[in-house]
Amino acid sequence: MEKNKTICAISTPIGNGGISIVRLSGNKSRKILQKITPLDTEKMEARKMYLTKIHTKNFDEQALVVWFKEPYSYTGEEMVEIQCHGGIIIANGILNELLAKGATLAESGEFSKRAFINGKMSLDSAEGVIDMINAQSEEAVKAGYSLLSGKLKERVNEIQQSLTDCQAKLEVAIDYPEEDIEYSTTQEIKGDIETATKKIQELLDTASTGRLVKNGINVLILGKPNAGKSSLLNALVGYNRAIVTDIAGTTRDTVEDSYTYKNMSFNVIDTAGIRKAESIVEQLGIERAEQLVKNSDIILVVLDGSRPIEEDDKKILALVKDKIVLYVINKIDLPKKINATFDKMIEVSALRREKVEKLKEDIYNLVVDKNMLSGGLLITNTRHVNALTRANESLKNALEELALNTPLDLVATDIKTAWLALGEITGKNSNQEIIDTIFSKFCLGK
Repeated sequence: MEKNKTICAISTPIGNGGISIVRLSGNKSRKILQKITPLDTEKMEARKMYLTKIHTKNFDEQALVVWFKEPYSYTGEEMVEIQCHGGIIIANGILNELLAKGATLAESGEFSKRAFINGKMSLDSAEGVIDMINAQSEEAVKAGYSLLSGKLKERVNEIQQSLTDCQAKLEVAIDYPEEDIEYSTTQEIKGDIETATKKIQELLDTASTGRLVKNGINVLILGKPNAGKSSLLNALVGYNRAIVTDIAGTTRDTVEDSYTYKNMSFNVIDTAGIRKAESIVEQLGIERAEQLVKNSDIILVVLDGSRPIEEDDKKILALVKDKIVLYVINKIDLPKKINATFDKMIEVSALRREKVEKLKEDIYNLVVDKNMLSGGLLITNTRHVNALTRANESLKNALEELALNTPLDLVATDIKTAWLALGEITGKNSNQEIIDTIFSKFCLGK
């Protein structure tokens, strides 16, 4: 990153709207603004809005501008925000004028990257910004804000500090063997490492729930043809998303949509009816349905309540063995002929949308760990999971070495490795490639 480069970008979505915001960041922000407005930018007060005219090559615009003094800004640098009328032409016209007057177009995520480099946020906080922007449910927003507000950073810093203390104690024991303090030191360090591993494991235990919060819960609908799978999808999402007919095999490929329930996002996938296929197209659809079983969080096995259990049903029952399954007995509006019961079962009429809310409640209760949701901090990022896992493995190695009376310098090496792995989460120990990859996921202007 060039320190002296002043960057600019449109920070709001391109399109019609009430306002658009164009941002500048860098030590020439006010000077560049001065070139496109009659306002005396040197006399501007920080954090105060000014109504002024903006000159561009082809038109003038009336806008609000605000100046942020270094380091009291999002990026930690001098910043200017121009709030103009919404629309593609106006925002682009102002942006092009700023570029012509000496600013440089920002790269994706460059504003947030500068905030990280200037110490305004940690790496995990920056990832919290991405998660909030991309959130598809309120729980995902809450998880993203937890990262943004520094809760993970606090936990990681606390663990790192305890490991730093361990290293200091080890250095004393290694450097002064004549003091005969090695035994008491190793016992103390053993307790410290066990505490650290417990805290890391507590974070890792939230990862499965965190994944569901961030990505949504994958709900797979399986059943034989004409069991009512497509009607069930339509009932769950609240509108006619899938085509419903009396012709067996109407659904040849997967149909996907989503709904929100109790602030969680649910991704519903309707599949081709599983039976002996009558065409290559139908066979491919069935094979795809069978593959999706592996990646689903919960499977709704739809059984036609107006017909007895048949061979096609039995094939499906065998396919979902060892998975989280809710058995949905459909078509309760018709005379009941099914003769099977299951531990986790609900009877519905998908066509008439009867008991659909109860079905949503059952799905939620089977998959969502409500205790984890109420606990606050969730690990939602695979990068964080990997770093925490590597840190835990190194600390377990250190405990094994202490038990075997391995030389303390080897124990110290494992503790240092764990400390560095944890540092990757917050950015205390992250190489440039990791940093560039994270900020490349941001949109322009953020």
